[in-house]
This record gives sequence, C-alpha cells and structure tokens, in this order.
Amino acid sequence: MVKFLETHNRILEETLTNKIKNTLSGHKPESIDVVVADFDGVLFHVSNLYGDKSKIIISISLRFYDLIQKQGVETFLACKRGFYLFGPEQGYDLSIFLDLNSLPGDWESLVKNIALLKRHCFASVFEKYFDFQEEYYNSPGTQLQKQAIIRFGDKETMYLEAKSDRVTVVFSTIFKDEDDMVIGKLFLQELKEGRRASHTAPQVLFNHREPPLELQDSGVPVDDCIGYITFVLFPRHTNRAARNNTIDLILMFRNYLHYHIKCSKVYIHSRMRTKTTDFLKVLNRARSQSKSTEKKTITGRTFIRKE
Repeated sequence: MVKFLETHNRILEETLTNKIKNTLSGHKPESIDVVVADFDGVLFHVSNLYGDKSKIIISISLRFYDLIQKQGVETFLACKRGFYLFGPEQGYDLSIFLDLNSLPGDWESLVKNIALLKRHCFASVFEKYFDFQEEYYNSPGTQLQKQAIIRFGDKETMYLEAKSDRVTVVFSTIFKDEDDMVIGKLFLQELKEGRRASHTAPQVLFNHREPPLELQDSGVPVDDCIGYITFVLFPRHTNRAARNNTIDLILMFRNYLHYHIKCSKVYIHSRMRTKTTDFLKVLNRARSQSKSTEKKTITGRTFIRKE
C-alpha cells in the first residue's frame, strides 16, 4: 500500500482551529503555549503576544532558514501568501501574527495556510526557479540562475538548478545501513519504471555514492551510505496549473522514501517471523513420538511392544 504523507502540520492546524472556534462561540480566550515538532528538525511555537490571549504568534525554526532567506522567502510569504510577518521570536527564525478579534470570513483557509508554513518556506525557492524557467523558455540552453543549495539535514542537501527548458532538483540522502540501500534502490527503480505507464511523469535518476554530473564539481560529499536522487522537471511540471502539486510531491519525497523503506523492512520481518513459526509447527508435528505398551504372555511374563 502506498502512503502519501501530509504536507501540512495537522497538530498546528487543529490547535489553531480549536482556538478560533472557541472564540467564535463566545468563549473567553485562553492562554496558549504549544511547541510542535515536524520532520527535518523543524519546530513550531504557538504562543500569545505579550500575554494578550487574543493575539497569537506562530513561530517556526528551520535549520536552513539562512539559505532560503537569501532566496526571498519573507517577500514570498508576505506578498504571495498574505501572511502578516512579525519580528521573529527569540530562538526562532520567522514569526507570523494572528488576531482572534479580526478574523476573515474564510478563516479555515487561513488556518490551512498557516499549517502549510514549512511547505511555503520551501516553496519560495521552487517558485523562484520555476518562474526563471518560464520567463526564459524561449532561450534554449541558457542556465538562468546560480544553483540553490538547501541543507535540510545534517548530511542531507537539496540542489536546484534552472535552465530554459527544465528545472533539475537533486536530493542527497543518507541510508543508515545496507538493507535501506537495497530497498531504496528497488523503490526508486519502480519510480523509473512508472514512466512507462505515465509519459507525463518526471524523469527520476538515482546515483549511489557518486554524485550526478550536475554536482561533480560542487564539492559534494562522496560516501557509501549516500544516495543522490535527481528529478528533471519540464514545463508541464512547472507551469502555473501544475506547480503546486509538483512542489508538494517533491518536498515530501525524502520523508516518503524513508517512510516506505521502514514499512518494507517491518513487512519483511513480520513475514520472516510468520514463516519461522510455520516451520516450527511442521517440525513439531514431524517429531517421532514413540508409544510403549506393556503386554503379558499366557504364562504371565511381561514384555514391551513398541508401536
């Protein structure tokens, strides 16, 4: 079974929804101080502004924030997503402001948008490179922007590069043991085979240990436990109608891959345990259980007859 992970933070969404519903029901606002952990070491903090229970600050901590800040993430969030940015809370990188006394009519969409804050921070870089590709589509072979590098893990990095006819996204990911590497290769091979069923799917390439050609002169790490996954996105994937779905799928791919590797290992281990139990039952049934019966002759002597 294929499981698609959610791009929004469900706990953050439910927390804000409950606060807003209580306010709209006429209840007195209550104080809030919630810390929520997400994938990739991301932290959210929901708290009140200066003790005012009707004013809420949502802060996010991203280990790669300094990299996406250079790509214009704050302008993207304010202009394209409509967030009211606030001075970042101490210990966090970005804060947005929410006033419970001044909610829009479509507050559900606002809450959903806030729950997608991490996704929007990532997407700001993708949107920029997709726009470059779209703008210079009629200039074949042109490399439009310097390669963007986002280090979202200790040893895991994402690289973006835009040309006039494509946007290339490369993930480096860590496989903790050889089993993960084998299952990951099989999983990625299935993705490559999937292009035969859907010609609109992006091209997927996988390199073990050695980086792809796009990164060979970038000083990227080379290690037996590192794999490089490349997505080649063409205009049919980066156009205005398709780009949101493309961004969602790309951003969750690393977690999606490792989630399914773990699920595959659990399934294999459960099958092995079941098969071992079945073998033990067969051996127990096949074990010879000799039965001894004492008999007597007509003269009164006894003997044991083995059956």
